[in-house]
Amino acid sequence: MPPNHKGDQEARISQAIEAIHNNKSPSIRAAARAYDVPHSTLAKRLRGQPTYQQSRMANRKLLPTEEEALFQWVISMGERGFPPWISAVRKMADILLSARAGSPTNASPTVGENWVRKFVNRHEQLQSKYTRKYDYQRALCEDPKAISDWFRLVENTRAKYGIPDEDVYNFDETGFQMGVIGTAKVVTGSQRAGKALVTQPGNREWVTAVEAINASGWALPPMIIFAGKMHQAAWYDALPPQWTIAVSENGWTTDKIGLVWLQTVFNKHTKARTVGQYRLLILDGHGSHATPEFDRFCLDNAIITLCMPPHSSHLLQPLDVGCFSPLKRAYGHQVEICMQLGRNHIDKLDFLEAFKPARAAALSSLNICSGFAAAGLVPHNSERVLSRLQFKLRTPTPPASETVIAARQTPKTPYTVAQLAREYTTIKGLLERRSKSPPSPTEQALKRVVKGCQMAMHNAALLASEIKDLRAMSARQKRKREAPRSYIASGGVLTAEEGQERVKRARIADEAVLDKVSARAFGRAPSRCSMCSSLEHNARVCPTRVI
Repeated sequence: MPPNHKGDQEARISQAIEAIHNNKSPSIRAAARAYDVPHSTLAKRLRGQPTYQQSRMANRKLLPTEEEALFQWVISMGERGFPPWISAVRKMADILLSARAGSPTNASPTVGENWVRKFVNRHEQLQSKYTRKYDYQRALCEDPKAISDWFRLVENTRAKYGIPDEDVYNFDETGFQMGVIGTAKVVTGSQRAGKALVTQPGNREWVTAVEAINASGWALPPMIIFAGKMHQAAWYDALPPQWTIAVSENGWTTDKIGLVWLQTVFNKHTKARTVGQYRLLILDGHGSHATPEFDRFCLDNAIITLCMPPHSSHLLQPLDVGCFSPLKRAYGHQVEICMQLGRNHIDKLDFLEAFKPARAAALSSLNICSGFAAAGLVPHNSERVLSRLQFKLRTPTPPASETVIAARQTPKTPYTVAQLAREYTTIKGLLERRSKSPPSPTEQALKRVVKGCQMAMHNAALLASEIKDLRAMSARQKRKREAPRSYIASGGVLTAEEGQERVKRARIADEAVLDKVSARAFGRAPSRCSMCSSLEHNARVCPTRVI
């Protein structure tokens, strides 16, 4: 006799029912004893009483097919990078209830406040979590095909020019605000409520550091770009001899500075260490890297440059993946130490003093090698990146195979018109072969057709709601674009009350002029002021004109 486990009781009841229907058991009581199930439960089940799971499903707000359609919608939204809010899932459930009732949403029943939580708990593939903002351009470039093409390009380039790991480099710029401390976990008194406040210097002047690293685990000397026009002698007192300082108007790199870095830093410090004939320099699409002079120097000096896909450096660039975050965190820690020692202002000299130990800690051989490995470059392993992709922005349709063709012979619930047509063909063949009452396979096929139709209707209801929202948004954007743009002042400061009063006066004046014009015969449109679009005057006497 099988062991009496609660978990498999339903399976044993199904076996007992099958034995009774196939005349393998003389009576209900004998079948109950043979399969170790309660006699009363087996008798009720034979009389048509639903199972416990079926009873629970009958008491739910949504039908099983409606829940399945909602589940597929949630999964689809998440794969496109737009996971729905709790309120959006609740709204879609209400729409399905409304569609079934055939009445407006406000007159049909709605799901409860905790329904979504229970819905998520019923589906192991779903979970609720806090969102993280993600730039659309980055998500767009996280296409597995585009990333795979990049790795194929790197692999083919290295094979074509015979470039070993020791000749693979990556360079990029990163910016610092001199007096800004990074966010970190700190220890405070337990009585403190909220986040801990850390005092930081007020200097937010921008500084750029140009860094380059080698796949073997070493870094080239940096180039520091300060905002200014003159070099100060004090900067160079304790500066490491191979470091470089440049100045620009805003502290950012320029085309000229990029070329100087290539000539005086990269080529100077890598030419003698080249193992093969060519050096591979991986960079982003910054404008200073794409000048004709930059490209010509690379061609003349056997430097092969490869530009990563746009908005993908957070995945593909070793410096971004393994070095820049530790560098900024270490620099913020150095600034915080300066503040604790009573230094309330960070200038360029202080930046150099804090940057040296921060860089030494962050650009370690371990971090550099980890960056190249995490970017899938050295060793070459595209799966290190592809496995971290978040979204499926383009899902190619796989070609049909023998396995797929064979699977089509197995009856499944149809989700598309084509699947529904194939299922109908199957049913038609069964009916033609059997002229009597439909046998069990026919009944199952009919149930699948009905379920497929229901799924299509539920999906249509969800899509109709989504299209309605999209059309409303499009109409609002259209009205926004078509609204006339008028000006009420030039420069200065206005309070909200003053601005509203000026708008009111301008509208009254325009309506008065339009009333006069409407009484005239059709002709040329009335002239307007070219500066503020008013109908009362022209540009020569416009009150917003600056003399």
